[in-house]
Amino acid sequence: MRDPYQVLGVARGVSNEDLRKAYRKLAKEFHPDRNQGNEKASDRFKEISAAYDLLGDADRRGKYDR
Repeated sequence: MRDPYQVLGVARGVSNEDLRKAYRKLAKEFHPDRNQGNEKASDRFKEISAAYDLLGDADRRGKYDR
């Protein structure tokens, strides 16, 4: 998996609110319902979701940063 910060296009010291905004923006753009039949968009959406799952949880984010 690529660096989750790069996947979401944010810096390491980003606030939780800005992290969520970046996730929502990308999720809207690459959501499978908006890109039916586009396998690349579906894969990108999965990558974005996995990155947010890791960074959205304060404990998991702290462990990743260490």
